[in-house]
Amino acid sequence: MPKYVTIGYGDQEGYDRTSPSVRDQAHAHDARLQEAGTVMGIAGSPAQVRNHDGAGVTVREGSFMSSALPVAGFAIIEAASMDEAVQLVSKTPCAVAHGVVEVWPLQETP
Repeated sequence: MPKYVTIGYGDQEGYDRTSPSVRDQAHAHDARLQEAGTVMGIAGSPAQVRNHDGAGVTVREGSFMSSALPVAGFAIIEAASMDEAVQLVSKTPCAVAHGVVEVWPLQETP
């Protein structure tokens, strides 16, 4: 089955202004996804890694990309299609708590 990488963006302010019952339903939805085998986690602090031309590794703290909302978490989900993947993530906390979730098709390499 195809896999998708999801990136959830959201902040505490958006989370706090969402009804507790909606948040509870979203967390229950995430729990069901995890029980079904979805790998998910909360985002930590990133690092940028470069090794241009194989001449030496440099590491810089912080993200390379920026957005209006901080990255809240990641998941790898399985779905039959992009439409199904969108439906699966549409009920997660970031999607319902005034954030956004990106869905990226994952093409596994041999």
